[in-house]
Amino acid sequence: MEPSRNVTFDDLGRFHEDFAKDRANLVAANAAVRNGIMESAADYDAARKLPDTFSIDLKQGKITNQKVSGRCWIFSALNTFRFEMMKKYNLETYELSQNYLFFYDKLEKSNFYLENVLKTLKEPVEGRLFSFLTADPLGDGGQWDMLSNLVEKYGVVPKEAYPDAASAENSRWMDAYLTSKLREDGIALRKMSEDGKALEELLTAKKEMLKEIYRMLCIALGEPPKTFDLTLKNKDDKVVQEFGITPQEFFKKYIGIDLSSRVSLINAPAANKPMNRCYTVKFLGNVAEGRPVSYLNLEIDKLKEAVIRQLSDGHPVWFGSDCLKFSLRKEGIFAREAMRAEDLFGIKYTFTKGDRLMYGDSAMNHAMVILGVNLNEEGKPDRWRIENSWGKDAGRSGYYVASDSWFDEFVYQVVVDKAYLDPDVQALLGQEMIELEPWDPLGTLAD
Repeated sequence: MEPSRNVTFDDLGRFHEDFAKDRANLVAANAAVRNGIMESAADYDAARKLPDTFSIDLKQGKITNQKVSGRCWIFSALNTFRFEMMKKYNLETYELSQNYLFFYDKLEKSNFYLENVLKTLKEPVEGRLFSFLTADPLGDGGQWDMLSNLVEKYGVVPKEAYPDAASAENSRWMDAYLTSKLREDGIALRKMSEDGKALEELLTAKKEMLKEIYRMLCIALGEPPKTFDLTLKNKDDKVVQEFGITPQEFFKKYIGIDLSSRVSLINAPAANKPMNRCYTVKFLGNVAEGRPVSYLNLEIDKLKEAVIRQLSDGHPVWFGSDCLKFSLRKEGIFAREAMRAEDLFGIKYTFTKGDRLMYGDSAMNHAMVILGVNLNEEGKPDRWRIENSWGKDAGRSGYYVASDSWFDEFVYQVVVDKAYLDPDVQALLGQEMIELEPWDPLGTLAD
């Protein structure tokens, strides 16, 4: 006889008996009901197993704070930039304007969305593609190549030249009003096309739409500077001054990173994503004329090798991970063994990393900076030092320690200079990219 497809009262009785006869279930329920799952599953011994000491450890300035916004990808990139500037000019600390890149990202994403509307005029509004494109046309999140496009076009400025606005620190309402305006603009462009208007007329209308978006951004975030005056005072009280410098000149002269030499390596061991191949995602980006978002898929050890080489040479590493999995925010720990939810519930998760990606259980959702690594007696990494952008009161005064096993499972992307790659890996970079659908997990943006 086929078992019932419904939850029966006989089932409930059996479930109850099974639950009640195990003392561990009763202890776990008592703890979780009173204290919550995260507090009850946290391993009290985890901090001892992941100390704040590292054989390679780069010193950074004061911890930054993205507040209630999805700007981690901007914060993390600028944290790698300011490190180079602080080292070059012997500065105690320094901060670059996240608000500046945030402004231009919103403007460029608006144009990118309207361009996508023009590219999909024949797509049904209720179809999967257009529904996906209009669901979140200018969210806060981003990717490394999107960041590079902004910096190469607009440069960067010091935070003092363009401080955070309230709508940068809490972007919810600004995003909501901008998104509604953009969707309305998309409707207008599609209606113009249906009425037989020429492409030239649609493009002219788009410029007027962007003028409105620019006005809204200036009101919400303030108008960004075209030039600014710079005064730097180092640890020895030596002063450097420059007047009327542009953001592009500032980046080139004072930071000087060659963004064209930075490459994005991923570890996505999914059945539908062969290793040693380059990938891009359709309709993903911000600057319409910029470079596409691209990744090279490698085994995890290849990512670690490149990261360790770059750290050993004195340069931090931007990386993307799933920061929600097996993390203790208050204690500043990323480690599966630190969050013993499986023990609490009496279960075992058997996902492979590839299965997590393919079935939507995990994705690269947060960008941070790797500042250090501890190498054991065999020269292998056993823990990593992470700079976050959640303020100094989160984690260990703003920093986190990740176990090497957590790196294996939940780090999906690192950005390194090509110089730190083996020649055989460098040779893979020139191949034709495989295009993935817009909703592929590799299109997830860090926020």
